Amino acid sequence: MHIKSSSSSSSSFLFVFYFVISLLSIASPSTLASNGKHGGEYEKDRIIKLPGQPPNVSFSQYAGYITINSNAGRALFYWLTEASKDVQPETKPLVLWLNGGPGCSSIAYGASEEVGPFRVRPNGKTLYLNPYAWNKEANLLFLDSPAGVGFSYSNTSTDLYTVGDKRTAKDAYTFLVHWFDRFPQYKHRTFYIAGESYAGHYIPELSQIIVRKNKGLKNPVINFKGFLLGNPLINDYYDNIGTHEYWWNHGLISDSTYNDLKSSCTNDTFLFPGKDCDKAITQAYSEFGSINPYSIYSPACRQLGTLKNNLQHSLPWKFRGNDECVVAYTKIYMNRPVVQKALHANITRIPNPWRTCSSVIRGKWKDSPKSMLPIFKELIKAGIRIWVFSGDTDAVLPLTATRYSINALKLQMTVSWYAWNDGHKQVGGWTQIYKGLTYVTVRGAGHEVPLTQPRLALILLKQFLKNQPMPYST
Repeated sequence: MHIKSSSSSSSSFLFVFYFVISLLSIASPSTLASNGKHGGEYEKDRIIKLPGQPPNVSFSQYAGYITINSNAGRALFYWLTEASKDVQPETKPLVLWLNGGPGCSSIAYGASEEVGPFRVRPNGKTLYLNPYAWNKEANLLFLDSPAGVGFSYSNTSTDLYTVGDKRTAKDAYTFLVHWFDRFPQYKHRTFYIAGESYAGHYIPELSQIIVRKNKGLKNPVINFKGFLLGNPLINDYYDNIGTHEYWWNHGLISDSTYNDLKSSCTNDTFLFPGKDCDKAITQAYSEFGSINPYSIYSPACRQLGTLKNNLQHSLPWKFRGNDECVVAYTKIYMNRPVVQKALHANITRIPNPWRTCSSVIRGKWKDSPKSMLPIFKELIKAGIRIWVFSGDTDAVLPLTATRYSINALKLQMTVSWYAWNDGHKQVGGWTQIYKGLTYVTVRGAGHEVPLTQPRLALILLKQFLKNQPMPYST
């Protein structure tokens, strides 16, 4: 009886065991991942709570590092803020956000003063929720790139002096491949890239790698569909012409300075102008006065002195920052050891103090192609969704520069220029649709559109994700 009973018990146990195994085998990877039972490495990166975080947070956060080159010790820092639970984050796309510079932190700008869910209060210690955060519509992934920017680092010091467009794009792609391995629930998820400024180089170059790697794949892990790019650096020739024209026709510079710019800058690189062009640009900025060139009708941050004094007669984009007051609050917050610990930042590798932009990276940039237009043409041919937008009060990379570059693509127009509705019976901006590209201006917005016009920027994101034209203004 005893032996028979034992055999019966064993049979029951085996039945239950195989039943459980069968259930696990048919569970989807996304379900297992969301329960922390598959690819559990990402759970180590979960942010329990940020210092000063408001109590009504309804989304998950993760932050940490992806090693992209183990020999060099190169690692990129990311911060993932998932969509709010009430909008079912598992049904929302993933959007990678990249800031430019080159050498500026996406954590400092995109996450902390533009599209991220939190804003830092003036005390530098507490946070409040951004009512127009983009994680209302998507899961947001912020990346500090390249290594040496923000919380990202390299154990090889020469990496900071040999950086440029090509390696930055390759490293970003390597980051994505390993990041999707860490977060398998996002594999095959609809994926977009968004950003601004020098991301006008970063985003097309990264997109090109992804498209080429995905060619021929029926169900790619990185399910890349398109990008949304604001106030971008696209083409040195057209950006020089359009930028200086904007300065002149907005009354920022004199006729003689405008003529000097036209004669000395047309064929120069936009990022690193030659001696004569640099002299003309310096003269132009001395005529600007103490305005904020990133948003010419917005007041400068008086707490930090006038913009002219801060620049010390240098080019403003060397001191990247739209709203200097907001940047100052972020600097205080991100330099707090308790904040860095909560974000899982490697404080032994990052600069002390933490900086919003790296002057070393910017000063040592090795390759910067004069034009992104050939890559745009390749991506348009591949069927990638491309939306470009401009804040119309930005004097650093203004709408005139972008319109010249887009016109140079010689695309067929499908919907002519029209005013779009901001939802409050006002004009939110203007737009024109081409075969393969949509262009949108945002009225009253500066270089960082989501900072200066956050509600309009959220409308723009919604329309982009739906791939629907901006709403007509009646």
